[in-house]
Amino acid sequence: MIDNICNFLTKKIREEMPEIDDERAEIINYGVQLIIGEIPKFFIMIAIAFLLGVGELSILSFLIILPYRMFSGGFHMKTHIGCIVCTTLIYSGNVFLSKIFVLPQDVKFFVTLFIFVFGLIMITLYAPADTENIPILSKKERKKQNLLSYITFTTILIISLFIKDEIISNMCIYGMFIQTLCITPIAYKLTKNKYGYKEYNQNLNIA
Repeated sequence: MIDNICNFLTKKIREEMPEIDDERAEIINYGVQLIIGEIPKFFIMIAIAFLLGVGELSILSFLIILPYRMFSGGFHMKTHIGCIVCTTLIYSGNVFLSKIFVLPQDVKFFVTLFIFVFGLIMITLYAPADTENIPILSKKERKKQNLLSYITFTTILIISLFIKDEIISNMCIYGMFIQTLCITPIAYKLTKNKYGYKEYNQNLNIA
């Protein structure tokens, strides 16, 4: 349903703006998919988070992770229920994780450094991590989103080291780690997703 709505809106935009080429239309469709797909899940997730007593922090967790997620991508669940559960686990789970496992100051730098190195490697290999339903085929757009993944990821980790509130600082660190896991092949295999760009190139080679 969401895919049909996004394709319809992209088609209407192209009808109003004939100068938009296929590459630009692909970028527009990707943006529309993100907006329409994330908004309903966000409000349901927030409602669940408030019932769990972590509503405000879950909103903050969402705002912390979203910029990096927008550019790095990640797997998508196959059902709406799966999406809601997974979204709640990512954003509210980050809050609970940050509250339970508070990083002592003497080890925070080393944990952050490990996540930083791990993240840089994963971004280099897999970002932007698209899917078969929402492939990012433009090399120019992929390069742009890859660069922005590096920037948002690094910026948030640096900021985390200067935040005095331990829970919020942890949310930044754990949030970057959780989102980085979402772009890895293991996460894609567990959720039965495939990288759209990779599949497209493999099909071209077979043809």
